[in-house]
Amino acid sequence: MGLKHTPIKLAIIGGGAAGMFAAAMAAEKRIPAVLIERKARLGSKVLMTANGRCNFTKDISPEQFLKDIECPEGSQSAKAVSKFLAPSLRAFPPRKIISFFKSLNVPVRRMADARMFPADGKATTIVHAFGDLLRNTETPILTNSPVTEIQPLKNGFIIALKNFTLWAENVLIATGGVSYPKLGSVGDGQKFARALGHKIIPYRPGLIGLETSDPEITRRAGRRYENARAKVISLDGKVLYDYKGEVDCESFGLSGAAIYNSQRFIEHANLKDYSIEVWLDKDRLKFQNLKPRPVKEAIVTIGGVAIDEINPNTMESLIVPGLYFAGEVIDIDGPTGGYNLTLAFATAARSVSSIRF
Repeated sequence: MGLKHTPIKLAIIGGGAAGMFAAAMAAEKRIPAVLIERKARLGSKVLMTANGRCNFTKDISPEQFLKDIECPEGSQSAKAVSKFLAPSLRAFPPRKIISFFKSLNVPVRRMADARMFPADGKATTIVHAFGDLLRNTETPILTNSPVTEIQPLKNGFIIALKNFTLWAENVLIATGGVSYPKLGSVGDGQKFARALGHKIIPYRPGLIGLETSDPEITRRAGRRYENARAKVISLDGKVLYDYKGEVDCESFGLSGAAIYNSQRFIEHANLKDYSIEVWLDKDRLKFQNLKPRPVKEAIVTIGGVAIDEINPNTMESLIVPGLYFAGEVIDIDGPTGGYNLTLAFATAARSVSSIRF
């Protein structure tokens, strides 16, 4: 009997948070799919999240979630991201993400501020849960397999790898941003998207430390202040952003949730001249125009595939039919605290639910 050469229904490029979740959703819907990852294992960056504890979502309503993404006054780019993400978050909100992991027999823990973690505080528990699901559903996984090119055809796509090619009816690009390139986020997906006609918004670091050589900070290097505060202030003295949370003093300057979220606001508001006030216990310190650390160290990448070229209701390209996007490869981002993994999961679920099968 001759073998019939047919395309696979869905090729998922990228084995991080968005790619693993997409593969899980495809398995649930019985959509034939293959997961392709350039590194030797899945979920390398997920294993680093929340210092290896994996804050996988925040147990709040979609409306509150979207409001938190927006940043305060003056951040039109964050408001556009929130509007774009609304269909995905409403279709697959945090409560569904929590239920998904519970269905995989992952015990979960809810913190007082609504952040959700695996109960054992180990990111490996989340990655292993994905691995078990994909093994049990016999989902094919290609690791050590960087994609080199995506070529559109009349009836699908040819996906080129180093030693062979694949034929797929649909392609989901879920390759992440450009931070932590050693873990596999090297901008492949954005390169493919550009080659296929998409606009790429320039990269900037999101959720990253700020540099200062002020001795008031450097002499405290290694100290963490759990109940600290950071304010971003305009030249005329107006408080633009105010966040209470952890601040860490580092040899290079400042980090921690209050600093990360303040830096994200500064980027989205495109501030050039500002001051940032930091409260460490009873000490109030003020700094001018601090420089962020390099984008390769960022928790999340701001920039990527332009959202105005993606259908927010399906995550399908408005330029190339059958091409989908999910997660940080898109120009989307949120604050620290479970938001960015939630965005990866929700956009992945939205993409797969849009595949016609």
